Amino acid sequence: MSEKPIYKIRTAVILAGGAGTRMNPYSGEKIEPDRPKPMIDIEGKPLLHWTLEKWLANYDIQHVVIGVAYKKESIVNYFSKNNFGMKIDFSEHSVKGETGEGFKKAISRFVKDDIFLAMNGDELTNLNIDELVEFHVKNKGIGTIVVAPHKVPFGVIDISNDNTIVGFHEKPICYDIFVSIGIYIFNREITNYIPSTGSIEKITFNKLAQRRLLKAYKLPRDKKWMTVNNLKELTLVRKEIHNLWRG
Repeated sequence: MSEKPIYKIRTAVILAGGAGTRMNPYSGEKIEPDRPKPMIDIEGKPLLHWTLEKWLANYDIQHVVIGVAYKKESIVNYFSKNNFGMKIDFSEHSVKGETGEGFKKAISRFVKDDIFLAMNGDELTNLNIDELVEFHVKNKGIGTIVVAPHKVPFGVIDISNDNTIVGFHEKPICYDIFVSIGIYIFNREITNYIPSTGSIEKITFNKLAQRRLLKAYKLPRDKKWMTVNNLKELTLVRKEIHNLWRG
């Protein structure tokens, strides 16, 4: 990391409006259906609490815009009382409007910065924000997506031409296939590409990719990323949360 960042991020936009419906039907158990997924309890604190306290505050993020929709009162009430020294604004959008409406309204209402962090509210990471921003500025894209190698959740089998199994790889990490981890750096110009409703992943990112205006920042191998989409991932996060920012 450079001693003096070439551009210092001050604002983060976090979408926290989802209902987390994929968390529900596992073994007949429902996960806290009265609250949005970023408010799921992780060791006595909401998931989103950890992101603000342990990650964003550590990089001197001074302004956070939280996009809220489903059960928005729980987020507004909690982070109005727990702001970690940051200015926190809440931008309401509809669940049906998806990430397009969420990001577009949050940015147009509250973001004045030329460059800012954007992310989904169910991601946890210890990546270096200053290094990410430096990459973004040097590569001159409108948007930068943080990507990580794909972790295959199944055993992968090598099969010969005569249908004989010649190899087996249990849940390998594919270092030549990358997935988005839901964390981005945006130029404010990106609002020209974000739909009023719909998915930025399907609409905005495809438009920018076609114009070669979207860059990929590969998560360094010494950095970690976790997300919560099911009970298995939730169990892992609860087990590893105290190790994520250690060291």
